[in-house]
Amino acid sequence: MPIEINVNGRTSSVDVDPATPLLYVLRNDLRLNGPRFGCGLGQCGACAVLVDGTPVRSCVMPVSAAEGGEITTLEGLGTAAEPHPVQAAFIAEQAAQCGYCSNGMILSAAALLERNANPSDAQIREALETYLCRCGAHTRILKAVRRAAGSDT
Repeated sequence: MPIEINVNGRTSSVDVDPATPLLYVLRNDLRLNGPRFGCGLGQCGACAVLVDGTPVRSCVMPVSAAEGGEITTLEGLGTAAEPHPVQAAFIAEQAAQCGYCSNGMILSAAALLERNANPSDAQIREALETYLCRCGAHTRILKAVRRAAGSDT
């Protein structure tokens, strides 16, 4: 039986095993490239998406668990013409080197700013601490989130 999921404001019906990781459906069936396969264990955060505004690791979330939720990927956050404030801040601060972690970092930062429009540095670090960045862009990422919050322009 097909599973219906709402991704970036659009409902899609996918005919997959309910245990299929959401990441595979997003990338393979819906052709969305924001969430990336990193570790496959839910540890790195490259596959993060927002489900009902909360960051989740899509590589370990069965697609059936996302049914009925509102899924937002990096593509649904903003557009090239009108990027989300966090996306614009990451660009302005050049907060990505290889860019592999940026999907999870941006989505998690957007969720944080939705809950707390003016987070402290400690709150930003806590929100992003489980996302792995091997490039060492942490200082620029922190600055980008502060910029998006309007406290570091």
